[in-house]
Amino acid sequence: MKLDERARHRWGQSQRATTLLLLVWFVVTFGVVFFARELSMTVFGWPFSFWVAAQGILILYVVLVWVYARWMHRLDVENHLAGSD
Repeated sequence: MKLDERARHRWGQSQRATTLLLLVWFVVTFGVVFFARELSMTVFGWPFSFWVAAQGILILYVVLVWVYARWMHRLDVENHLAGSD
């Protein structure tokens, strides 16, 4: 495979990975908060469901960044673009 073909192939893989992870981000960000309203539990006068949703989303964001970094590194290794580690 030529360098240009490899670069195009890598770019397409990178776009698909980014699109998938952004879709997960969008669904979780808006879906969890939307459905958190259904859990009407209050703790010390505050809606507990929104607090739990907010904390869970933060954890998921960190996981998404980790998955993205691993995925891009794997693509770099597959396309012989990774440095020596």
